Amino acid sequence: MPALVMHAGEQAGVRFLEFFASVIRNPHTRRAYARAAGDFLAWCAGAGVTSLTAVQPLHVAAWIERQSAAHAAPTVKQRLAAIRHLFDWLVTGQVVPVNPAASVRGPSHTAKVGKTPVLDPAEARQLLDSIDVSTPIGLRDRALIALMVFSFARVGAALAIRVEDVYVQNRRLWVRLHEKGGKAHAMPCHHTLEAYLHAYLAHLEGTGIASDPKGPLFRTIARGTGQLSATPLPQANAYAMVRRRAVAAGIATNIGNHTFRATGITAYLKNGGTLENAAAMANHASTRTTQLYDRRQDDISLDEVERIHV
Repeated sequence: MPALVMHAGEQAGVRFLEFFASVIRNPHTRRAYARAAGDFLAWCAGAGVTSLTAVQPLHVAAWIERQSAAHAAPTVKQRLAAIRHLFDWLVTGQVVPVNPAASVRGPSHTAKVGKTPVLDPAEARQLLDSIDVSTPIGLRDRALIALMVFSFARVGAALAIRVEDVYVQNRRLWVRLHEKGGKAHAMPCHHTLEAYLHAYLAHLEGTGIASDPKGPLFRTIARGTGQLSATPLPQANAYAMVRRRAVAAGIATNIGNHTFRATGITAYLKNGGTLENAAAMANHASTRTTQLYDRRQDDISLDEVERIHV
């Protein structure tokens, strides 16, 4: 717990912990907010601020300037939001009288196109075809990557899938995704994804995992056995797997887990899909968010660049 919070007394400490335990439910947001709050309050203590009530807008503004010199605008805006929300919570808990971050403006930032690297359909197929599916890890990795491509699933939602979340409905395989905010989102499987999931599920039948409906679908590999364990596959492991598979497939693009969501949405739109349906399939509340994943303009830009004859 930051020193300024400890010095403010027991009520402040409890209120501080309640903010992260009760108000912030998403684990990724909780980590990011805790990092921002800890950094800010440590900086304040180093700057000579003696108590939480002594924190002023000038302190917040100075810290934001410092953050802007080291981080991109979206990161700085997120960190300012963390400080604002934390002090709002402390104000309503009567720990501090006013929110010093309320009047502080963050850096301006407007994005019409996301920065996530995408693969063209040929590269995505090259990656999937390069995976050796004669082993449990190969079957798992191919199914996971295909799930993110063909269902537009976030990696967090894909890794949260349980065995029972893959089911048959109207003679087709469906997947139930557990998205951010506790939202459940069901999607019918593309025929390619259906084939990959069936192959993976067939392997699970022989391991006993298929008889554990509440168990995680995607699991780590037990050390020294080459077989699936009982431990859910962590997101960091999925990222390392994706990078390793891309290198083995000869793909130079610096891809990550989110690449497959953007790749699937762009491929769908290129083949005549509508932005509205893409938003529904991706479980976006607004088509403006979906547009960040639409990279069709990249092809136009490349074609136009080639018109420069020197």
